[in-house]
Amino acid sequence: MSHISTGVEYALHCMLYLAGPPHGVEEAGVRDLAELQGVPAEYVAKLFTKLHKVGLVVATEGARGGFTLARPSKEISVLDVVDAIDGNKPLFECREIRARCAVFNDDAPPWAMSGVCSVHAVMKNAEKRMREALAADKLSDLAARVTAKAPRAYGTQIVKWLDERTGQRHAARA
Repeated sequence: MSHISTGVEYALHCMLYLAGPPHGVEEAGVRDLAELQGVPAEYVAKLFTKLHKVGLVVATEGARGGFTLARPSKEISVLDVVDAIDGNKPLFECREIRARCAVFNDDAPPWAMSGVCSVHAVMKNAEKRMREALAADKLSDLAARVTAKAPRAYGTQIVKWLDERTGQRHAARA
């Protein structure tokens, strides 16, 4: 079981598509973002409900309708998205196993139980560092990595694909 859910991964990808050129658009609908990634629209809608609730995206009205980032991508951290989708859950839950050592005969001595559990302390430190790293990485940083890695035509293909979907919806309504 992973600590960070698949929902976070999909939410980040969706938000990258909303981060604007060169590999995205300013605004897109949930159905289009879901289809682009091959997942059910209901799933992406649930993610966007969470992202909207914490103010990372805003709903847009009008013929195109959909979502846009609520603030610039350089102001949205990966941690913002993790917390929006998964909540601020701890990496580790100490079960106080140190009190259950068989040699204690169900009566752990004070020295064994004093202070924070050493295992828990290590895990809390790891969580702190992980959260700091996720807070330091911004959506704009991820977008730059995609731009550096992908061929130039990729961004144009994404924008064209999303624009075509919007055009198809307009034609169907007419």
